[in-house]
Amino acid sequence: MDTSKHPITDAARAAEQKRPTGSPVMYQRWRELLFLHWPVDPARIARDLPPGLQVDTFDGQAWVGVVPFRMEGVRPRFLPPLKGLSSFPELNLRTYVYDADGRPGVWFYSLDTPKRLPNWIARTFFHLNYRLARMQVETKAAEIAYQSELRIGAAWDPLQKYVWSRRGERFCAEPGSLEFFLVERYRLFAYNAKKKQILTGCVHHAPYPLQQVDLSEGSTRLFSLSGLDEPATGPASVLASPGVEVEIFPMTRVNRS
Repeated sequence: MDTSKHPITDAARAAEQKRPTGSPVMYQRWRELLFLHWPVDPARIARDLPPGLQVDTFDGQAWVGVVPFRMEGVRPRFLPPLKGLSSFPELNLRTYVYDADGRPGVWFYSLDTPKRLPNWIARTFFHLNYRLARMQVETKAAEIAYQSELRIGAAWDPLQKYVWSRRGERFCAEPGSLEFFLVERYRLFAYNAKKKQILTGCVHHAPYPLQQVDLSEGSTRLFSLSGLDEPATGPASVLASPGVEVEIFPMTRVNRS
């Protein structure tokens, strides 16, 4: 995939951190995020993208990430959090793309949570591939243990488990670094297959406070569940963050050129 048509400069990537104009439609807190990333052939990722999106690369490689975390305080702009619906774990498989205007963002292969109503809302109105899973998160001292079983038909897929602890001093990713490319993403893309329309939406939050990770256990099962080859080696990048406060802005249609 030739990214030279829209070279994305470090300044352009950093500019995505600027808060969008207008009012957010939702507020959330993202807590205890784990970022596991592997390099992947860009041509393989390109096969999965809708027309109008291109593979975003770092040093010639596409990257696919597994990201477990907790959502807390999820609420629309004018409503308080609703008990039983506003806090839950989530597990994502994602890669990185840009549109015809050269705007970098995230493309989600899948987003798994244990909440039926939020999943339905996200699938119906945001056209994101949310799926139902049985999930559990445990924190013991500094260690976080996260497990997920995806619902497939009437059965549960084999258990995926992630166990990690954050270590070392906190830092923010520097523009131009691999860490910045992988985690400092403020735009997502989705696809309305019925209308053959790409959608985009922005989020805003402070830069992630990142830390190094002691990873005790992980899973690559999400790759094969999305039709990708499971990596033969461990992740090339492992990072974690205690979390950020997030504003969610409306989805809009992308004009393809």
